[in-house]
Amino acid sequence: MDVKLIRMSSGEDVLAELLEDRLNSLAIKNALVVVPAGNGQIGFAPWSPLLSQTQNELVVDRRFVVYIADPNEDVLEYYDRTFSPIVKPSKKLIT
Repeated sequence: MDVKLIRMSSGEDVLAELLEDRLNSLAIKNALVVVPAGNGQIGFAPWSPLLSQTQNELVVDRRFVVYIADPNEDVLEYYDRTFSPIVKPSKKLIT
């Protein structure tokens, strides 16, 4: 999985699996939007909650993308747990 943090010109931070970086668009799937939850916390919600469950890919026009970056490790771990069919143990050591 190539998970990226995509800042949209609307100000939304979208976390998604980047399928293809095309000349004028991005193909993504499993998109989540970052939502402020108060007290310095963040939450995640489906970026397009009314999208059909059978829709495997979204195409986003490049002119609405401000930047694409790698998410931090904690966010990436959450995303992997949310969408991966394989349950992975936490990277933290048990003491």
